[in-house]
Amino acid sequence: MHRARIASSHLSRIGSQSLPGGLGRAQRLQKHVVSSYKKTSSLQPRTLGTMAFSTSTPRSSDAQALQDLYDSKASHVHPALGRITEGIMTKGDGTYVEYADGRRMLDFTCGIGVTNLGHAHPKISGAAAKQCMNLVHSQCSIALHEPYLRLIEGLLPIMPDPSLDTFFFWNSGSEAVEAAIKMARVVTGKQNIICMGGAYHGRTYGAMAVTKSKTVYSEGAGPLMPGVFSISFPYWHQLGVPRDTPVEDLTSACLTQLDLLLKQQTAPSDTAALIIEPVLGEGGYVPAPPAFLQGLREVCTKHNILLIIDEVQSGMGRTGDYWAIKESGVKPDILLTAKGLGNGFPISGVITRGEIAGKMKKGTMGGTYAGNAVSCAAAVEVVKRFKEDGVLENVRAREKELFAALEKLKADAEVGKWIEDVRGRGLMVGVEFTQATGVAGEKVPKDLAKRVAQRCVDKGMLILTTSVFEVIRFIPPLNVSKEDLKKGCTIFEEAVREVVKEG
Repeated sequence: MHRARIASSHLSRIGSQSLPGGLGRAQRLQKHVVSSYKKTSSLQPRTLGTMAFSTSTPRSSDAQALQDLYDSKASHVHPALGRITEGIMTKGDGTYVEYADGRRMLDFTCGIGVTNLGHAHPKISGAAAKQCMNLVHSQCSIALHEPYLRLIEGLLPIMPDPSLDTFFFWNSGSEAVEAAIKMARVVTGKQNIICMGGAYHGRTYGAMAVTKSKTVYSEGAGPLMPGVFSISFPYWHQLGVPRDTPVEDLTSACLTQLDLLLKQQTAPSDTAALIIEPVLGEGGYVPAPPAFLQGLREVCTKHNILLIIDEVQSGMGRTGDYWAIKESGVKPDILLTAKGLGNGFPISGVITRGEIAGKMKKGTMGGTYAGNAVSCAAAVEVVKRFKEDGVLENVRAREKELFAALEKLKADAEVGKWIEDVRGRGLMVGVEFTQATGVAGEKVPKDLAKRVAQRCVDKGMLILTTSVFEVIRFIPPLNVSKEDLKKGCTIFEEAVREVVKEG
């Protein structure tokens, strides 16, 4: 069997090390998490909530044991689970991850938009550790716990509209989508759901039915949930028009499609909800024009259709504000969050108005691990970090630098002709390469996005492609430093130049 390179250095063995005496168990564990983190760093803490990280890592002392584990057991992992690297990842600190063979990688994926305040943030992990020693699981149908209510307390002031005042916490983005669909159907007494071309909402059955970004997510799994209809997202690819088509024309065309859909395929009296990501995720990192979102709001209000805004990936500061929908001024009926809310601890939120939630019978919402106490405690600390560490200010500063670097590359005489578009908001940025047609008669290099992403990995940076088009997405931590962002942009530029040169 091929002996793939293993992932990074030794695990932080909190449970196996002795802790200082004289403290309660919870306090001792929290203090140990923070002190252990500090010992790994040779730098002083940076401003704006960014953290101090070591810049080198020794090969794991048990690297051979981990290699043997990988070689003997990796073949037993379900083959449908894909990965962009081989080996065992053993540690994360801030913007970096480490592998058992000594590799230390700059992480511009954040676990696909999850560890948005960096891996193993000492205060967030510390809050979770403290909660572990008090109450891990109370089950939301048996009793509420303090972190659940503290999380509501922290989120209420940052809602995009004050009408969003009722919260249900679950475990994942897909589950949040399922809950929203169920709520919409029950509350309206209607069945059909409208979604967007290019959308991604998850892999469970309801979420999979409204996912239209790639067929791989539902191929062979039909029949899917019935009552789902879609229109085009205002993105030139989705409409089959030239890239320079004015955004006003894209918006008008898609709203016209919606009007026809409601007249020809799903009557308003049969339509429960419309679901949309304000920034397409798996569909290519494409922000929705504010006028389009406003048009959707008008249609939904007119026909008593609930507007579900899926901010699983774009929410919690990713686009430079807490919520991407805020820019448009549109009021969601249901707002979905997950990913960055827990910074790695599994949690999602379904947030709506009291009068909508009040139409649901008791017992219709729930779940064994819904609103888990440890995940809620971590999320409470996430919200605190945003407020106390200037995270949004850092996102806006780094956004300017990232776009400047990418636009400069796009304007470059040597490689810029192969870059179709640089787009996004905040630190949710996509770079689309030329795909189908040549440039001035030249042959287009094949699989540019995939090859560039792999070259970045080879150079020490994790980065991902997205969509069925040639798109690479930048998802660095929201508290990434100026230095690390520059390092990532340099790696990306080198990768692009090398791949283009190879043809």
